[in-house]
Amino acid sequence: MQKLLSTKEVSELTGLSTSTLEKRRLSGEKPRFIKLGARRVGYVLADIEAWIDEQRRSSTSDDGNA
Repeated sequence: MQKLLSTKEVSELTGLSTSTLEKRRLSGEKPRFIKLGARRVGYVLADIEAWIDEQRRSSTSDDGNA
């Protein structure tokens, strides 16, 4: 079974505020989430870890498209 995280837990793990995560959900930006109900979402831990890995850069000018 996959571990699901709440928005608060993802916020604590990534350092992004809960409002930033909410804005990213509205705009379709990553990290991916699962809609659990009308007002509840969850994040798969493995998806968050993969997204964090995608953010790695070697310099501030690295846009990640190399």
